[in-house]
Amino acid sequence: QVQLVESGGGLVQVGGSLTLSCEGSGPTVATSGLAWFRQPPGKEREFVAASTSTGGRRYADSLKGRFAVSRDNSRYTLYLQMNNLRPDDTAVYYCAAREAEYSDYSRPNNYAYWGQGTQVTVSS
Repeated sequence: QVQLVESGGGLVQVGGSLTLSCEGSGPTVATSGLAWFRQPPGKEREFVAASTSTGGRRYADSLKGRFAVSRDNSRYTLYLQMNNLRPDDTAVYYCAAREAEYSDYSRPNNYAYWGQGTQVTVSS
């Protein structure tokens, strides 16, 4: 069983930056595919970024250049650096983990473990 805990969310003004963290419960996280998803108010959960166990990074096309995903396997932690934030980035941000990485990394159904989410609000 993998437990994930997100932190770092909050209120930020347009154009500001935030870094989210997702701490995993143990060494399984270091060998798992990890990802960030977000759920804007009234909308479905959507893919943000993924970090594969082999060091690959994937992004939603609309977020390339503003968001950066990274991981520290020694700390079982996933990060999301978010820059030049906009009001439409307002959402609950979730991290997710999966041990099998053969399926589509951008689909929430392909992740077995989820954190509780952290709220990011961008004010104009």
